[in-house]
Amino acid sequence: MQNIIDILNGFNAASIVFRLCLAVLMGGIIGLERGIKGRAAGMRTYMLVCIGAAMVMITSQHLALQGGILDVSRMGAQVISGIGFLGAGTIIITKERHVRGLTTAAGLWASATMGLAIGVGFYLGAFIGMFFIIFTTSIMHNFDNVLTSRSRAMDVYVEIDELGNIRKVLNGIKSDNIKITYMEVMQSKYTNDNDSALLISLLLPSKRAHFEVLADLNSTEHVKFAEEV
Repeated sequence: MQNIIDILNGFNAASIVFRLCLAVLMGGIIGLERGIKGRAAGMRTYMLVCIGAAMVMITSQHLALQGGILDVSRMGAQVISGIGFLGAGTIIITKERHVRGLTTAAGLWASATMGLAIGVGFYLGAFIGMFFIIFTTSIMHNFDNVLTSRSRAMDVYVEIDELGNIRKVLNGIKSDNIKITYMEVMQSKYTNDNDSALLISLLLPSKRAHFEVLADLNSTEHVKFAEEV
C-alpha cells in the first residue's frame, strides 16, 4: 500500500495518468450537477477545465525537474487569472436586466483551482475542495432560495391591458405600502400584440411574502399577468 502511495505522490507515468483520471472524475462530478440544472457550463466543460488546470501543473512540475523553471507556481498563476475569460462567457444579462451565470463562472474558476491541486499531487486538498464546491453549488442553492423568498427586495414583470393604465396600476401597488425603486416600460414578451408591460423593482414592507404580492398583483384591475423575475 505504501508503495502505491509513493508512486502516486511521485512524478511518473502512473501518477500522471492517475492525476488526469482524477481530474476527469472530479471535474465531471461537479459539472454533472450543473448540467442537470441546465446551466451554461455542463459536465464536459468542467472536465476540460479541470484537466487543463491539472496539465498545467504537471507540465510545470516536469519543467522544474528538468531545470527549466524554478517556480512551479508560475504557470498555475496564469490559469487563475486566465480562467476569468472563460467564466465571463457564461455570464449574461437577461431582458429583465438580471445577471445570470455568476455561479457557473465561479464554479469554473473553483474547478480550475481544484485541477491545479490535482496536477501538483495535492490529492487531499482536491477532494476536500470538490466536496465544498458541490456543497456550495447544490445544497446552499436551496438555502439561497429561502433567503431570496424572504427578501424585502423584489423584481416583478407585469403586463397591463393598456398603456394609459400604468399610473392606476402603480398607485395600486403603492397603496399596499410597497415602494417602487425602479420602473421600466417595455413591450409584452408573451403576446404578439402591442400590449405593454412593466419591469418594476419593489421594496416590500417587512414580513411580506413574495407570493402574496404576486397574488395581489394578478388580481389588480388592468393587470393581465404578473410574475417574479
